[in-house]
Amino acid sequence: MSRRKLDHYRFSAEAHNVIEAGKPLYTQIKGKWNEVYFKNENPVVLELACGKGEYTVGLSARFPEKNYIGMDLKGDRIARGSQLASEKNLSNVAFLRAGIQYAHEFFDRNEVSEIWLIHPDPQVRARDEAKRLTNLRYLNDYAAFLKPDGKFCLKTDSTFLYDYTLETIEKSGMYKIIEHTSDLYNSHLLDDHYGVTTHYERIFTAKGYTIKYINAVVL
Repeated sequence: MSRRKLDHYRFSAEAHNVIEAGKPLYTQIKGKWNEVYFKNENPVVLELACGKGEYTVGLSARFPEKNYIGMDLKGDRIARGSQLASEKNLSNVAFLRAGIQYAHEFFDRNEVSEIWLIHPDPQVRARDEAKRLTNLRYLNDYAAFLKPDGKFCLKTDSTFLYDYTLETIEKSGMYKIIEHTSDLYNSHLLDDHYGVTTHYERIFTAKGYTIKYINAVVL
């Protein structure tokens, strides 16, 4: 492991805004994000597979009246988001280091107001469908965490994942698709993203890929 990664892991271990295995809140936070961590009743917004936390930090700076949680398994990525949030003195941000498949261990029913999924791995091979973060199993989990009329948003450069997710949402019967577009940058929906982009999104658009977007709510 590189020294840089080791430094990131050490930072996460000491950071007050990172919840990970070995820290007390890791096993105590479910159902208590507002009460124990944020200490307010503001809406909780969850970014899954948050990577370096660019969306989590970007939105939290713009909307201090909401609480933001970035969730990812990669500790070195989490550390970068954590550090950026600390540098910006953002008190409405937390990072959770855990696999998405274990999200039910950290979030209670109706605890989350919005879920954002930004450029996840599309997992295009048929044998990898179980890994797709918009398959029926995951959509069921998200619906349980979300409050009534809670929002689920996907942003992706993958036409495959976009089409698959539209189909799977319809099939689930748990969500209503409010709006969607296969070309966000040339859509009236672009303002929904408040100018927040990720490193990979900038790479995709520079290569000529269009960005797809789905906005759905729990029924």
